[in-house]
Amino acid sequence: MHDAKILVTGPTGQVAAPVARALAADNEVWGAARFTDAAARARLEEAGVRCIPVNLTTGDFSGLPTDFDYVVNFAVAKSGKWSSDLAVNGESVGLLMAHCRSARAFLHCSSTAVYDPPDSEPRLESAALGDNHKVLFATYSISKIAGEVVVRTMARHLGLPTTIARLNVPYGDNGGWPFFHMEMMLAGMDIPVPPGAPANYNPIHEDDIIATVPKLLEAAAVPATTVNWGGDEAVSLQEWCTYVGGLIGREPTFVESDQALGAVPVDLTHMHELIGSTTVDWRDGMRRMVAAFHPELVPAVD
Repeated sequence: MHDAKILVTGPTGQVAAPVARALAADNEVWGAARFTDAAARARLEEAGVRCIPVNLTTGDFSGLPTDFDYVVNFAVAKSGKWSSDLAVNGESVGLLMAHCRSARAFLHCSSTAVYDPPDSEPRLESAALGDNHKVLFATYSISKIAGEVVVRTMARHLGLPTTIARLNVPYGDNGGWPFFHMEMMLAGMDIPVPPGAPANYNPIHEDDIIATVPKLLEAAAVPATTVNWGGDEAVSLQEWCTYVGGLIGREPTFVESDQALGAVPVDLTHMHELIGSTTVDWRDGMRRMVAAFHPELVPAVD
């Protein structure tokens, strides 16, 4: 993407920050968030992102222009409070789409947390939805499902080409779930896993996220396109923890728990048809992540 005017919401987050910085290299990128972290805002501004404070809970976008070419919505709330999480994850995205109705395309980042409670079968986009994350995040799955419904409705109402991308396990030099597992191992903490078979996912590195955002915008349509968004390789939580543990000199201790998130592997057939395959091998990506946070333990590799 070049010379486009792009709005990125939630740009201080783990997933959106590297996307916003990358897009800003060749485009006019605006970032909308509360910006309570001054250092995070400064890093974005240094990369060329124009940061505009917006309270997504109220859905007031009056401080933003309306003439964006593209909108990429990464804003998310996990407060556990139903009123605020439904407001941010559901209501505000509809108000944002109305504000930016003239955009060429709208990309809404959803989550594979919307799928019905887990098992080992890869989920198609047509699979049943449910309260996947209730054991840890009481409001998350339901509010993300609500958000998808709002997005689909507004795409049709406004005639706004839209893609809903259900993100699996994002990770990279900016963190992610595997990062937290690494820190737990370094602190000598047990890692909870669901009972039974290994918990499989499709972790996706931030490089592949950045590379596929323009393609997901190209795939936008009315009615909205819905697609799984994950890495090509299915990897279990136990497998990546064991690999990361080997890099940092720690052996993970797994403890089965009914409160652990279960497996959510996804079928990527539709993703491959729309945007192609991912390129970062999960071992290479995890090693890069470890080196970014703990170069004293794992040297960086070019």
